[in-house]
Amino acid sequence: MLPRFLATDIDAAAGTASLAADESHHLTHVLRLRFGDEIAVFDGSGREFRARIERVSRDGVRLRLLDEITAAPEPAVRLTLAQAVLKGDRMDDVVRDATMMGAAAIEPIVTEHTTVRLKALEEGRPAERWRRIAVASAKQCRRAVLPIVGSGTAFSGWLAQDRAEVRLLLIEPGASVEGHAPTVIDGGARPSSATLMVGPEGGWSAAEIEDAVRAGYVPVTLGRRTLRADAVAIVAIGVLQFLWGDL
Repeated sequence: MLPRFLATDIDAAAGTASLAADESHHLTHVLRLRFGDEIAVFDGSGREFRARIERVSRDGVRLRLLDEITAAPEPAVRLTLAQAVLKGDRMDDVVRDATMMGAAAIEPIVTEHTTVRLKALEEGRPAERWRRIAVASAKQCRRAVLPIVGSGTAFSGWLAQDRAEVRLLLIEPGASVEGHAPTVIDGGARPSSATLMVGPEGGWSAAEIEDAVRAGYVPVTLGRRTLRADAVAIVAIGVLQFLWGDL
């Protein structure tokens, strides 16, 4: 199986492509590949090619495209994971696994109970790290499409901009929602787009649940079990894909 890399400047007509600095470093210093070796490259938008290394220099790696590879199909439902930012490196795991599961977008959101504030996200630039993690996950699971990874959005701002056909708010078992009875997650008819919004370690505040419901979100649970904050989103995505016949 050929090692995979995210390529830039792919020109299918000319049969050429190149690798950015970090991918070039991985190719030459970690895998120690050289002129004439064959690799697989993808553009992050769904196309993948078998390629041969033509030139290795300080400026990067230049490739000759040999033939196009049929990429793994993407899920039919364009699913956005709106994930409240988790503590430590737990968010890294969520980004990695959501990429593997085929999420089309991952939007980190700042809520009442998150310990990270929006300003800290902007100054610390963790989104750059999360995007690198998404690339690494796509390479490992042989996905040819990279999810859009946001830089961080306030909870209220996300509610105002989300236009997905189906919007689901994952809440803890037993959480009360005034005027609405939370149901066990049910995919219903397969939509074209959906958002799954998942809370932080401390859960949602009552006001956030009410605001989300007013914005069109349906409160759902995964049943009786309370799962770890860094695991619950991936379990929910798997359940939804099963219910939608989207595996």
